[in-house]
Amino acid sequence: MRIATFNVNSIRSRIDRVEAFLKRQDVDVLAIQETKARDDQWPVMGLEAMGYEVVTHGYDQWNGVALASRVGIDDVRRGLDGLPQWGEPLASEARALGATCGGVQVWSLYVPNGRKPGDPHFQYKLAWLERLRAEAHGWLTEDPQAQIALTGDWNIAPFDEDVFDISRFQSSTHVTPEERAAFHAILECGYVDVVRPHCPGPEVYTYWDYYRNRYSRNRGMRIDLILGSPALAARVTHAFIDVQERAGTDGLGAGASDHAPVLVDIAP
Repeated sequence: MRIATFNVNSIRSRIDRVEAFLKRQDVDVLAIQETKARDDQWPVMGLEAMGYEVVTHGYDQWNGVALASRVGIDDVRRGLDGLPQWGEPLASEARALGATCGGVQVWSLYVPNGRKPGDPHFQYKLAWLERLRAEAHGWLTEDPQAQIALTGDWNIAPFDEDVFDISRFQSSTHVTPEERAAFHAILECGYVDVVRPHCPGPEVYTYWDYYRNRYSRNRGMRIDLILGSPALAARVTHAFIDVQERAGTDGLGAGASDHAPVLVDIAP
């Protein structure tokens, strides 16, 4: 089975690219983030015609997550119990969607950006990650053999080599000790970064800002990640980043999301 995660940066703008990507890479389950669409705005017809079931979770033009599966979708969960809220007034955001697909509990996660250290959104991000850790830890405590994939845009670069120049990020989010500690706390529960062994760095990224031709200069960040429970990690045979998708129609990024899909192959 092949599982992929892809921050599409607006599904209505890039549904054609998503459909072409699924065909080209023969994906069984796709976790999608930053859909920027309400559930009733989703362009599902083409995906359904390709044999995919689609579940979505979106409230407005911000955030939004989804799952598309051709191996079944059961036990759908929109959000996680106890996730912090954001905004004025406080409201839940569409940042977590889980379902059982082909025997694997797959989560599409869009971790808050954090904006900048010291911003209230930064504290929201840390609280959100802690709630995810607590839930994910509970799943493994309940069933150590659980097949779980935590996929998505984590908005965290776990190590210095996961950004093009760490000196450029000293006052930025994504690389702070607090964010990295929150991420590694999830690893300490037993989850494994199943992509990194197959895509060793440095200069291996999943996101390139549109600013100043960063894709063509490979000035990127590795922030789109797939973590597997121990039982699932043992079944991973291969993983890769579809950098070509980020290249767009002209090789320089035209029409593409600013993120590249990340894929893992799982043995039966």
